[in-house]
Amino acid sequence: MDRGPGFLKGDGAVDPACGASAASIARTAVVRQEATPGAVPVDIARRRADASLRAMSIQVYVPAPLRPYCGGASELGVEAPNVRAALAELERRHPSLYRNVCDETGAVRRHVNLFVNTAHVRDREGLDTALVPGDVLTILPAVSGG
Repeated sequence: MDRGPGFLKGDGAVDPACGASAASIARTAVVRQEATPGAVPVDIARRRADASLRAMSIQVYVPAPLRPYCGGASELGVEAPNVRAALAELERRHPSLYRNVCDETGAVRRHVNLFVNTAHVRDREGLDTALVPGDVLTILPAVSGG
């Protein structure tokens, strides 16, 4: 059965009749290797899994002053049912960022504001504010001075 250029044959050899470069054949062969006829190629299955993870997560926007505490990232993806769980995930993955957002008791620091989409969490259910896929949690430190 011919599966097209660059596919592995049943014996594990790459089909050389495709006319593509050796590197291209190797990439295609590894990515499209199928266990059974009709199976979804590995790269497509991986992309679908990655997309479903993104769809199930929320984005945490990190302002510039706090980015050094999370490796310079401006946004972090986390999976969490509410703001409290999102902060717990931040504590696990980026402890120094968490320490700048929450105090030692787990309360949000006085000078830090948290928004879910456009609503301040204190105007909703506080740290128990529910999150749904696609929400954006914004960390916004208060700015003062003259």
